[in-house]
Amino acid sequence: MNQFWGVDADPTAQGRIKGARPVAVLDIGSNSVRLVVYERHARALTPLYNEKSACALGRGVGQTGRLADANVAQALDAIKRFALVARMMRVGKVHVLATSAVREAANRQEFVDAVEALMETNVNVLSGEQEAHFAALGAVAGIPGFIGVVGDLGGGSLELSSIRNGSDTDGVSFELGVIRLQDDSKGAPSRAAVIVQEQLAKSRLAEVEKGLSFAAIGGTWRSLAKLHQIVRGYPLRMVQHYVVPAAEMIAFCEAIVGANSLKGYEGSENVSSSRRELVPFGAAVMLEVLKAGQFADVVFSALGVREGYLYGLLDKREQAIDPLIQGAEELSVLRSRSPAHANDLIEFTGQFLSVSGTAESAEESRLRRVACLLSDIGWRAHPDYRGPQSVDAVAYGSLSGVDHPGRAFLAQVIAMRYDGLKSKTAAPLSGLGSPELTARARLIGALFRVAYPMTAAMPGILPRIRFDAQNDVLSLVLPRDLTFLGGEHLRGRLDQFATVAGFKNSAVRVE
Repeated sequence: MNQFWGVDADPTAQGRIKGARPVAVLDIGSNSVRLVVYERHARALTPLYNEKSACALGRGVGQTGRLADANVAQALDAIKRFALVARMMRVGKVHVLATSAVREAANRQEFVDAVEALMETNVNVLSGEQEAHFAALGAVAGIPGFIGVVGDLGGGSLELSSIRNGSDTDGVSFELGVIRLQDDSKGAPSRAAVIVQEQLAKSRLAEVEKGLSFAAIGGTWRSLAKLHQIVRGYPLRMVQHYVVPAAEMIAFCEAIVGANSLKGYEGSENVSSSRRELVPFGAAVMLEVLKAGQFADVVFSALGVREGYLYGLLDKREQAIDPLIQGAEELSVLRSRSPAHANDLIEFTGQFLSVSGTAESAEESRLRRVACLLSDIGWRAHPDYRGPQSVDAVAYGSLSGVDHPGRAFLAQVIAMRYDGLKSKTAAPLSGLGSPELTARARLIGALFRVAYPMTAAMPGILPRIRFDAQNDVLSLVLPRDLTFLGGEHLRGRLDQFATVAGFKNSAVRVE
């Protein structure tokens, strides 16, 4: 009798990309061992499975030079389960990466041999420079066009790299991981800050151009970002591309480092138990890095070594693909009634902007295209909840390559498309963008509400319809065989849109 993990039937659901072969990364770090399975190896990575086990392999390595037996046993138990998961999910390739704790341990080979036996593939023990390189690529993968310095903080080390023109330089590793710092400082964050300051004095941070951005990677820094969002009352609980002015983050970190205990800082109850006592040491590193580099702001990246490693395996053509657009195209294929309709909508909205003389920057054009791709992803939901569910999918989804104002724009467009121009569904996010961006979202959302009643989300209609704008009158021009589309419902939507677009009157014209 077949066991559930040995069945011959294909386990792939219809809601997944057809023909996609999963790829996975097993990341053996100093604090945790994590397996992430991605739907396919592409520019935009979508996690199918993501789980970690907090094994603290780096605990005591700085003092003993060895991986502790108990921690090794815990890690191997987790890896046994991860190997089973990879088999059940029919992963095409598992990349096993090991970082600071493993590379520095005297008993590293014994551990590596055990992992290779379980995973049936080679373990890639990264050097400090390689770790810095792949962390930098991870930041580039999630934040295209990033310029500045990338820092990846793990349990055993801190890696720094400079990024410009999509490539990294000056990759260097420091023994400043949060577990190592906790050990070396005997549990005192203020002492840890002194240790960090002393080591960074030997770095080239002081030579970096002033006023750049610092990209922060690593689980402890993600916890720090989430904590800052909670304390600040920030409306979008999304770490990826969360930006904080350096001066504000320095003050925040100083308060954490100066707290009475490792659990006594503000909001500590909101941090996971596995990270709670490590956050003050992450704050100590962040504090000293921002001061030494005199950065303008810190931008948090949820993509790091794992994603950077996979990004580095892509060819140059694939690396140049826009991850936001690719991710939106995938969602359109998986969740909309007709992906081809989204392409019609892109042309239809562009034609209005051209006729009306509405200027559009390259980034505004990019976001409009993405909004069109995502405009029909909520059709399966109950009509009363299509707006909220679609907004959640856009604002809190795994899309990369978009900052928080961009997410707010997309969420507002989708909310208005489903719930009307008085929708409050995405209102809490409106403050993340400029008033101009909110007005643009309102315009595009209103335009969607003109398009959809004519098409039922099917392709072929919009290319036959155009706008004309003359003397403060916005006209929707229909071909004669589609005259019947110009009913009361469409005219009401058109009147509403014309008002939003700044026209005094609107009309439906047949030619």
